[in-house]
Amino acid sequence: MADTYKMKIAGLERELIRCPLNDKIDIAAFIMFSDVELTVACAEELLKKCGDFDIILTAESKGIPLAYEMARQSGKNYVVARKSVKLYMTDPVEVTVKSITTANVQKLCLSKEKADMLRGRKVLLVDDVISTGESLIALEKLTAAAGGDIAGKAAVLAEGDAADRTDIIFLEKLPLFFK
Repeated sequence: MADTYKMKIAGLERELIRCPLNDKIDIAAFIMFSDVELTVACAEELLKKCGDFDIILTAESKGIPLAYEMARQSGKNYVVARKSVKLYMTDPVEVTVKSITTANVQKLCLSKEKADMLRGRKVLLVDDVISTGESLIALEKLTAAAGGDIAGKAAVLAEGDAADRTDIIFLEKLPLFFK
């Protein structure tokens, strides 16, 4: 049986599987996919903490359920930054990102139409977990390139040193597990 880490998130208890990041550190895997109860509760609690915004921006893919539910509850739209340029994208805006949970450098992209949705708007950046902050930086760059203004940066969990940041909104701290 895998090692787990038990925690309470938005009033709900969950057991997260511990995964080796490298030979010195394990991380607890937080996966919102398929957990509707948790997604709804986290969206509700985050919206209570977030200030005024016009639109939500998240990165593909783990932030999508949360961004959708926050959009549904707030009645505001959301935009997903894709990991690659798609055939339907006209004049795409692209930035690169290196996330702690991804082996390679990735791209985040918006079509001109999606970028236009951010222009002149107060954009709330949303993700499931903020760890190194690299994905968040990429979303900030995309927002700036699109001409949007960042209204806030929110996540369900802040992992490791990210929990010490004062520029993010989050529900719970997620520790790193040193071997």
